[in-house]
Amino acid sequence: MRPVSKGNAPVGVVFMKYRESFDYLLDRIGIGEYRNIKLAQYCSYCERVIPTNLAVEHIEPKKGAYAQPQLENSWTNFLLACVNCNSKKGSKRIQFNMLYLPDRDNTFHAFEYRHNGEVYPSSTLNNAQKAIAVNTINLVGLNEPIDTDVDGVAKDRRTQRLNAMALALDSLEDLKTAPQNQTIQNLIVKGMLTSGYFSIWMAVFNGYPSIRQLFIDSIRGTRQSGCFDANGNVLHPHPNPDNLQLGGKI
Repeated sequence: MRPVSKGNAPVGVVFMKYRESFDYLLDRIGIGEYRNIKLAQYCSYCERVIPTNLAVEHIEPKKGAYAQPQLENSWTNFLLACVNCNSKKGSKRIQFNMLYLPDRDNTFHAFEYRHNGEVYPSSTLNNAQKAIAVNTINLVGLNEPIDTDVDGVAKDRRTQRLNAMALALDSLEDLKTAPQNQTIQNLIVKGMLTSGYFSIWMAVFNGYPSIRQLFIDSIRGTRQSGCFDANGNVLHPHPNPDNLQLGGKI
């Protein structure tokens, strides 16, 4: 998951309906752009490119047994989610101390994306931290088994991750042939933006700080999170610049 900072609620805006926050959220944390050209928008959880039906997602549910209706229109309770992550998360109970969330934790540090298309807790975590990472993976069903897939979502997620991994690895080989070639670098950034999966591309291009910097600066809200240094290296815990509940656990 790509760590982000939403910033403070838009000045002078009081949301009467939570859907009114969508454009602000997209502008703050959802858009990937190249030379001011908006190329894609992304789910805050699975990192997929979501051309349509990206929605305002309530971190703490607005309905159900664990509903927090007082937060229905609260900026601090919003992320962006695809239909699949949103429906899988549903109205589950949210315990911030038992989850890593991209607006308050360095979720890039918490997870790793394997060549089999699955998401795992990072090997750098201790056992307690790994348990929290697993809770987060399960919350939105990032590793739902393909053999229980009824609508193709699990297979689709796995396939898209595999494709992004393959494209990133191929792009790395292109870069190795001419590391200073600006055209190749530009194509790599556009490839990352249009395929999605920021975390996969960041992992593949570990050791290439100039490329990682371009990735970080190309998707809104990422640099603002404070989770990466001037060489594109990960910094943790998340500094939680937005002062969100139980932020900065990792």
